[in-house]
Amino acid sequence: MTTPPAPASAAIVRQHQALLGSLPFSDAQDFEDATRGLIASRSPNAVTSEDGTVLWDNDTYDFLTGDAPDTVNPSLWRQSKLNAVQGLFEVVPGIYQVRGMDLSNTSFIEGDEGVVVIDTLLSAETGAAALALYREHRGDRPVKAVVYTHSHVDHFGGVKGFVSQEEVDSGAVRVFAPEGFIEHAVSENVYAGTAMSRRAGYMYGAALARGPQGGVGAGLGQTVSIGTVSLIAPTDLVTTTGHEEVVDGVRMVFQMAPGTEAPSEMLIYLPDHKALCAAEDATHNLHNLLTLRGAVVRDPHAWAKYLTETVDLWGGEVEVVFASHHWPTWGRERVVTFLSLQRDLYAYLHDQTLRLLNKGLNGPEIAEEITLPPALENAWHARGYYGSVSHNVKAIYQRYLGWFDGNPAHLWEHPPVERAKRYVDLGGGADAVVEKARTAFEAGDYRWVAELVNHVVFAEPDHAAARALLADTYEQLGYGSENGTWRDFYLSGAVELRDGQFGTPTETNAPDVVGQLTPSMLFDAIAIQVDGPRAWDEKLSIDVVLTDADERYRLRLANGVLTYSAAAQKGDADVTLTTTRRALPALVTGALTADGLAGAGIEVSGDASVLGRLVAVLDPGDANFAIVTP
Repeated sequence: MTTPPAPASAAIVRQHQALLGSLPFSDAQDFEDATRGLIASRSPNAVTSEDGTVLWDNDTYDFLTGDAPDTVNPSLWRQSKLNAVQGLFEVVPGIYQVRGMDLSNTSFIEGDEGVVVIDTLLSAETGAAALALYREHRGDRPVKAVVYTHSHVDHFGGVKGFVSQEEVDSGAVRVFAPEGFIEHAVSENVYAGTAMSRRAGYMYGAALARGPQGGVGAGLGQTVSIGTVSLIAPTDLVTTTGHEEVVDGVRMVFQMAPGTEAPSEMLIYLPDHKALCAAEDATHNLHNLLTLRGAVVRDPHAWAKYLTETVDLWGGEVEVVFASHHWPTWGRERVVTFLSLQRDLYAYLHDQTLRLLNKGLNGPEIAEEITLPPALENAWHARGYYGSVSHNVKAIYQRYLGWFDGNPAHLWEHPPVERAKRYVDLGGGADAVVEKARTAFEAGDYRWVAELVNHVVFAEPDHAAARALLADTYEQLGYGSENGTWRDFYLSGAVELRDGQFGTPTETNAPDVVGQLTPSMLFDAIAIQVDGPRAWDEKLSIDVVLTDADERYRLRLANGVLTYSAAAQKGDADVTLTTTRRALPALVTGALTADGLAGAGIEVSGDASVLGRLVAVLDPGDANFAIVTP
């Protein structure tokens, strides 16, 4: 950063002192659990690409020792210390985890000859490093199966660090996933992938220096790796709770949990070990119902229901629960208590939000109103390190009632820049508003300062004093945040205001992901790039013939909309593309020209100039769009 960070203000220090007195910081059970079973750590921890680029380095969090400094919420500091514990761990004999190698964990279930891998981290490079660490200490066991617990990229993106496409194609390795996995894994990272990736750069603090005044962790894990995102399609889709599979002597009983932490998700019980893999439905924090990077709102009612089912199914015998993030919990009574409190957390937020919205409160009002019961407020694993009560309650409101709170004043507001100009004028001009905000800053009312000065920055983006004060304000809000992703968002906003936009360090719409698009999903991915007004007067048609699938599609561009149909069509299209399903993704990954498509194995017949006319109205996303400025 060109502008050095400021110290924590007196107001933030007082806030931290109050928190230290209100939570059970003397409880060290989590630290015992997070270090239990450590076999070895990888030292040094850095994972690099072939050209030497550092893709992951957990050692950069070595500063997380001792008591929390004034610039970090002490509860978040505690969580980050736990998340930074790294290495290969024995969960129980036959079950091992590598933690601290990415945002997520990877787990190894040993079989008769080989190993079943549950979740594969985010990048192929960190996945390969985790597998190497396991094999160094447990032997060179072949991978017999990979299990994706759910459809988020940090649980499948590293798969090619463990196995190759050829091994899967040969039948040597099976890949299990819950029903709907490919559809959700691919669509989430492609349809809105550019915007999600840009916001994820904020969410995981990609531009932040590691340290007490910068990135300390995201609550669910430290941050994301920036290596190669890969994907191998499942060979086996699991559709039914109670379905059992045996691979290399490893017995797995599956529980479906769609619509919880991911649209496609499942838990896995390992009866021979009395061990439950809770996927991401029971971790050591309150999770997101609407992630700050953006996604479809999740269903807390279903989430709670499935955790009740989990306890009903295996609560009488389970001895350990481990998950795709954080550390395990051992002992039947402790496991059931953990799962039950996690269940009660999501149920309480759901039910109380609905109770209050039915009394007429809107999302922000409910977020200020709700207080968790003491049993949840004082449970470390229910703290809002990743999700928060505040933004989860607003998500529940959105799920049921949408963006409109019923107040007609909010039905047709001016867009942000125009609204900002009017507020600044109402406040007596930019300089006057900034001076009023300085007074609020000195009083520690940072929420109000952010609202005031944000109007100035949107009304007059080059107002230096406003940008500086807003950056200082975001910095203090970040220092005070218990939620890791809130801290990252605030501090990333300060970086961008001071030093300029930093882009999107991690792209999840990687070639392997795009390569799994079905034809209809691929056509949708093109359709959302059409610049409607520019295409109003354009009319064209394209036939796509897939020789290996005996499928034919007619694409039409008219009235600014690209539509498609697989039904038989009358007449010839303007141009015909003949290819295979595997080559089809070249339509979005390669040059959409006759030569470019021919090079990808796509035959073009008819009027090839139609392709150029289509390209002329496409408007791809901007991976570096403004967030804290207009």
